[in-house]
Amino acid sequence: MATFEEELKKIHPILERLCNFMILGKKIVVKGDENFLREGPNIIVGNHIGTFKDIATIYKIVPRPVFFTANKLIFDKKDFDNLIRKHFHRHLKSFGPFFNLIIRPIKSRLINFVSSNIGKVGTIPVDLSKKKSMALEKCQEYLKEGKAIITLQGWGRVMSSDSNPYVMPFRKGASIITYKLYRKEGISVPVTPVAIFGTHIPFPIPGKIKVNIGKPMYITDYMSDSLLATVNRFRKAMEDRVKALFIELLRE
Repeated sequence: MATFEEELKKIHPILERLCNFMILGKKIVVKGDENFLREGPNIIVGNHIGTFKDIATIYKIVPRPVFFTANKLIFDKKDFDNLIRKHFHRHLKSFGPFFNLIIRPIKSRLINFVSSNIGKVGTIPVDLSKKKSMALEKCQEYLKEGKAIITLQGWGRVMSSDSNPYVMPFRKGASIITYKLYRKEGISVPVTPVAIFGTHIPFPIPGKIKVNIGKPMYITDYMSDSLLATVNRFRKAMEDRVKALFIELLRE
């Protein structure tokens, strides 16, 4: 049976073209790419404002095989189609249904390819409406095997009602994973913070996608007397670091 890495390598040419299509008309500008780790366990954590465009961008710039946590709906063709329809309606308003009709042939191939292969390449399904303990356990398994996983924070869009609409409050998942691996396995997993700007620009409107990668962070620098206190300190530190990286992008 082929490994996840072998499956990734097998479909890489198609995946590369697919990512190029997802960010059609947009140029990626990267700052701090020397901070990416080329080997060993690694969690890459960042803001999530551009649904599939965030994923395509990360896939193109990370210099090693990466494994995503992803919405469970993407694994089913019908659910994935509905997700795309909602995305077009949200960003393109009344023009959304017409645009959906225009690109239907391409969209159908995209849905078939992604839904048929996403599980084969080790993507971790997350049910956003339920507890995520199974996804957290799978993430820990991958990290113990020396893999790199991506966990983006947010709803895949700019939340105008929030105090910081581009960087939503971080969840505790990544912090809990690093705590457990350190306490139970003695593994201090480096967490690479990433800020993304520009993926919120609707497909296929031209624009520039800016990415700022920070130096790895470690939970050992935020240890406290209890699990909860440590987890919260590290979660907030990651969120604050991504916000700072994001502000750097805006200033430039």
